[in-house]
Amino acid sequence: MENNIKRGMLLGFIGIVCFGLTLPATSIAVPYFGEIIVGLGRTVIAAIIVSIIFIIKKESLPNKRHFISLVIVAVGAVLAFPLLTTFAMKSLPVSHGAIELALLPLATAGFAMWRGGERPSKRYWIVSIIGAITVLMYAIYLGLGQLQKGDIALIAAVILLGLSYAEGGKLSKELGSWQVIAWAILIGAPFFIIPVGFSISVNMLQAPIEAWISLFYLGLVSQFLAYVAWYGGMSLGGIARVGQIQYLQPFLMIGFSVLFLGESITWLTIVLAIIIVICVIIGKNAPVIKKESHYKNNVSSERSK
Repeated sequence: MENNIKRGMLLGFIGIVCFGLTLPATSIAVPYFGEIIVGLGRTVIAAIIVSIIFIIKKESLPNKRHFISLVIVAVGAVLAFPLLTTFAMKSLPVSHGAIELALLPLATAGFAMWRGGERPSKRYWIVSIIGAITVLMYAIYLGLGQLQKGDIALIAAVILLGLSYAEGGKLSKELGSWQVIAWAILIGAPFFIIPVGFSISVNMLQAPIEAWISLFYLGLVSQFLAYVAWYGGMSLGGIARVGQIQYLQPFLMIGFSVLFLGESITWLTIVLAIIIVICVIIGKNAPVIKKESHYKNNVSSERSK
């Protein structure tokens, strides 16, 4: 059990590091390729890779009872999040988006209770709230209090992706971590081919190499491989517990934005990053109660009577 939690935390961390490059890569690619190619085209790229893997492995179709869950994952992780964040990155800096995406752990935990059958402890909620307040204070300090269209898009992305994370983490236990996102990609891709096809232009050939690398990173890593690690981590370590690692994501994004986009970083960012890391360390060790366990215990006690 302990080894599974450690493996889950490691896979979750790998996934978050990969996700940390998503907004910087989006910011680099979108001026050259546009919203549709960057937001939806990444799924088409991922679908080509997934199709090849499925053909080689001769993967069987998922059960009908899994289909609704896969649609939920597809709507959040394959359609809404890429498109909404791409829209937001047209007008907002990466640091802005990173701060708002830091609310993902609370959204994930809330949906985990509803869909994943997990009941986080009070200690989990306390450190989650502390973490959320910390990133919100950071946003206020930077003067991000004014709500723009990009802000609304990011908030919607957080809600829908939180549901997708919880649903995908739950489904990974039955279907397999990489199969969940792979099938979600194949469900969504056919609807994206036409708009992506109409958005392709000859001018895109003039895009610099870093824009092309960013686009293919979004398609191969952000849209597929990162989710394989992330859903696998949640399946092994628990949705709520592994979800705490998401608090590192905004600071990873800011760090990568400094490295690849030349954005500046202040001492306050470093201090708040330390606070968030402390919250993660405390939160990952917080007990998480499975609702099913309570149900089984009650049934067993009734039978013993």
